[in-house]
Amino acid sequence: MHESSSCSGRLCDHTLRSQFLYPSTVRVKRGMASMVNPTFQNSIEDVNLLFEILLAGLQFGDEHTLFSVQDEELASLRKTKKLEVICEDILPKTLSDIRRLTSYLSNHMGHLRLEDFERTVLTMVYTAQRLANATTDQQRDLWAESFVSLYRAIKLDLTAENDLTAK
Repeated sequence: MHESSSCSGRLCDHTLRSQFLYPSTVRVKRGMASMVNPTFQNSIEDVNLLFEILLAGLQFGDEHTLFSVQDEELASLRKTKKLEVICEDILPKTLSDIRRLTSYLSNHMGHLRLEDFERTVLTMVYTAQRLANATTDQQRDLWAESFVSLYRAIKLDLTAENDLTAK
């Protein structure tokens, strides 16, 4: 991927890296300015809400069906709509897209940005559900391999020493 001449400095690096890890971020078309590069977690309350949604039951379909939040009250929240955009429009859903992501993550230097970390965790949740619903041993093996690769990327991000020279 090459840089355009209108790109400069940290902002360009930040944008290109996000597009490289999650190319769908440039294709989100929900008509809201805040949806240009949506992030669910902006506060500890948001983290707690995501945990509550996951406990209540966040269900993903396959790569062609929508996700749903099982609790009607949680599903009706405006913040949950942002999670819907992230899950439906940004997260990779096919094994090939998830394997591409894990390949990029395995070569990633430094810590992931907040939105990339969040999307990686949500992709791992999606992968775990696909693993649980796999119907053949081959599918289970492929989804399990992807799950483990995502886990390793998250673990590395959480345990790696902070590289201050890269920032």
